[in-house]
Amino acid sequence: MMNKSLFEEKWNLIRSQINARWSLMVEYDLLKVDKAEVKFDKFVTMLQVKYGYTRQKAKEEIGKLWTEFESNSKIRS
Repeated sequence: MMNKSLFEEKWNLIRSQINARWSLMVEYDLLKVDKAEVKFDKFVTMLQVKYGYTRQKAKEEIGKLWTEFESNSKIRS
């Protein structure tokens, strides 16, 4: 599972992958996350609101996105 500090550090990489996975997340939503003091918590909350996820489910989905991103990055390397 992805932790908060890694999410904060990798936000720009994660941000570039969001629309492919969560089409309801529009630029306006992502700008809110950009401005948030704790981006991870803000994004988790937005997934809960937009997709009806529980907090745990939202964290798991973020972890899946990151795992897929890392796997694809290794394949291309």
